[in-house]
Amino acid sequence: MADEPAEPTAMEKARERYPWLDHLVRAGERYTDRHGDHYAAAITYFSVLALVPILMVAFAIAGFILRSQPDLLAQIQAGITAQVPGQLGDTINQVIEQAISSAGAVGAFGLVGALYSGIGWMGNLREALSEQWAQPPETPNVVKKTVFDLLALIGLGLAMIVSFAVSAAGNAFGALLLDLVGLGDQGWARFLLAVFAVLLGLAANWLVFMWVIARLPRAPVAARSAVRAAIIGAIGFEVLKQVMQIYLSSVTSSPAGAAFGPIIGLMVFAFFMSRFILFVTAWAATAKENEQDEPVDVPAPAVIRPEVIVRSGPSPAAAAGLVGAGAALGGLLGVRAFRRR
Repeated sequence: MADEPAEPTAMEKARERYPWLDHLVRAGERYTDRHGDHYAAAITYFSVLALVPILMVAFAIAGFILRSQPDLLAQIQAGITAQVPGQLGDTINQVIEQAISSAGAVGAFGLVGALYSGIGWMGNLREALSEQWAQPPETPNVVKKTVFDLLALIGLGLAMIVSFAVSAAGNAFGALLLDLVGLGDQGWARFLLAVFAVLLGLAANWLVFMWVIARLPRAPVAARSAVRAAIIGAIGFEVLKQVMQIYLSSVTSSPAGAAFGPIIGLMVFAFFMSRFILFVTAWAATAKENEQDEPVDVPAPAVIRPEVIVRSGPSPAAAAGLVGAGAALGGLLGVRAFRRR
């Protein structure tokens, strides 16, 4: 009796009924098959690694500012002396003075470290995005790869600055406009302004995500493939930011959380954000218009090697056969001789 075809599972029926579910499952399979979690871990590592040099650059900038404003520096030192009396306050003030005096060296080392970690971060991100698009791996020239990663890092930084600037400028301009027309104290007007600011921020994030998904991979892809994925990315990014704000506010309520909570929060945010970006890219890459057959490795050509074995004597099987034939022939000759007698 022929085997009957297996009944489709509930998940298979649901995937056939709902195209969006089938697309989601295919994106998850692409993300897993293309080592999304491993790349997200590498991106997170370089994100945390970049924290120290970025802080060094920030401290150097603060040092230059404090050096040019002695009144502000004196107020800070007086506040430290009031809050931390005794020898500890004097020690902290000495550290601040040393940091200000060596702001140039600290900023230079921080800038070098930030460039190194930033290029490593961008290189891992571009490799991860290329992997989700199933682009064939390539080994470009190291200098060329580094230059392109640096340019991509600068471009992404400028895009993020423009995104935040557009969002902030839109909010500030809206508040100014409400005050000019006399609606600054109206609750409904401020509510509409808040909605407008959120929509403007989503639009700016959408542009950034579309650029990341479509232009950061090693080989460029069609921008239309990243349009819908960028919408999901922009909304998910805002949701993830709100969740992380709630998490940090709950973690930093204790002294231990205040010390280690921000670092842990940064690691968690970087990891989940990396996974989210790669999953959204996998979602874009598995759209119907981008589906293509996976490249199949061509097998190596068959090599036929005829094997010829040359022996000086008979093989063991032939020798046994000859011995048996000889014994049988000897037996027949002996019987014949006996009959003649």
